[in-house]
Amino acid sequence: MAERRREAQEMARLAFLLLCHRNPEGVIAQARALTAAGDFVAIHLDARAPKTDAARLEAAFSGNPAVTLARRVRCGWGEWSLVRATLNAAEAALAAFPDATHLYLVSGDCRPITSALQAHSLLAARPLDRIETVDFFTSGWIRTGFVEERLVYRHWFNERSRKRLFYASLDVQQRLGLRREIPEGIEMRIGSQWWCLRRGTVEKVLAFCRARPDVVRFFRTTWIPDETFFQTLVAHLVPRGEIEPHPPTFLTFTDYGMPATFHDDHHDLLVAQPEFFARKIGPEARQLRARLDALWASDEIRTAEAGDGRRLHAFVAARGRRGRRFGRRIWEAGAEMGERRSLLVIVCRDRPLGRALARAVDAQATLPALGYLFHDEEVALPDLGGIESSLAKRSRHRRAVLRLIFDALATDRLAICAEPGDLGLLLDVRAGRAELRVLLVDRPPTEEDLRRKAIAEGLAGPDTPEAQLAALLPALADRAAEEVRRLSEADLPGLVRLREDAPEDAVIAALGQVLDCGAAVAAQVAREAGLTGR
Repeated sequence: MAERRREAQEMARLAFLLLCHRNPEGVIAQARALTAAGDFVAIHLDARAPKTDAARLEAAFSGNPAVTLARRVRCGWGEWSLVRATLNAAEAALAAFPDATHLYLVSGDCRPITSALQAHSLLAARPLDRIETVDFFTSGWIRTGFVEERLVYRHWFNERSRKRLFYASLDVQQRLGLRREIPEGIEMRIGSQWWCLRRGTVEKVLAFCRARPDVVRFFRTTWIPDETFFQTLVAHLVPRGEIEPHPPTFLTFTDYGMPATFHDDHHDLLVAQPEFFARKIGPEARQLRARLDALWASDEIRTAEAGDGRRLHAFVAARGRRGRRFGRRIWEAGAEMGERRSLLVIVCRDRPLGRALARAVDAQATLPALGYLFHDEEVALPDLGGIESSLAKRSRHRRAVLRLIFDALATDRLAICAEPGDLGLLLDVRAGRAELRVLLVDRPPTEEDLRRKAIAEGLAGPDTPEAQLAALLPALADRAAEEVRRLSEADLPGLVRLREDAPEDAVIAALGQVLDCGAAVAAQVAREAGLTGR
């Protein structure tokens, strides 16, 4: 077996292009696991990550000939920067690892689902480029949203972080008829971002970029180019018979349209798939990560048994939601709130203050505000067919409820209130493709607040001894501080933090920013909510 392993390694050696943006300790462990079988790793760390993270990687791999670090760029979802980061990693790998026969693009959430021995043997036996590449216009690969708009219009702004500018620039181009042509001689293709290409193919792609700057300029303002750039150029440069169109990395999507996350109990499903790697492995799935890293370093040869893993995962995930008695649930039919919609979440632990701020916003900012929609039983709501009648029903699937409210109020802007512990709600909203803005009213809880919280959560009652209650309050205070810290570090878009004791000009500036209104309106909202003039 050892001899067979050496032979396979001599025929095929991988240089992994590892794209990551956080968790340097996890990246270090991943790179060491990937190089354990004699392969290489070129790491691109998002330039948004702290310099201390980059320094940690440099220190960990100083003098390690199997690992190199690529030139960093700031990355954003849907932007050319993701392609640029990949090209930087590819250039670094080609320069540092002359023995690498293939370059394999992975992320920090990817893990192997086969052994390196088996991967090397298969790559050597079938010298192909493994990349999904299908016709952009006729394949139906894009299920919802823009299709040709990705290409024929220029996209200068990030759709997630600068949504208003993204759609405003698109609207102007459409109104003025500023369509552009696809570069001459190029047939647009699309497919999964994750691929494994032969060294010679990557060298051809880089040479093509130097020879055809017009094509690079085109893709620089294409929306989500990581799904089209390599897919198009590989199909343009490589004969069809030398391309395996099935992506080498197994991934599937939830019914929300988001990549499914795999956990410890998905091990058997994953290792039964024919692909080399799987994405994405949950950060808490430590046992699964350890088992898959050990599999990569092993001599195990296995046969794929599970058939279509995507259909199997979808079936298992759907059981209990779609059965003989029930049709599709509302969240299956319309879980997205809409790309052009904007939700402001006023995060305030002091509910009377939060409600007062919501009333002032509703009255002064031409923005419907509903208060603590998922906390208070009695909230004034439009008729939603009965789903609005109880807190339990509203909380069952919050994103679908919000979509119904947007529709019922015929508005694209809405405000609700939440508490600092509602990070799950904010992350759920962020996944719903609507623009999310968060106003965090940072007010440390008083002792009376903590006492009420203890009683509301059933931790104490009217007859609880004072000494026992007093011992409980510090823990509740620590939890409150931890909630604010987690929320502040969650990388939420549009988060504005407003301290309760902030000066009047800071209050007005914060309100103007999240409400997208002038200083006069912001000042009136602040006065009516009691944030100023006290």
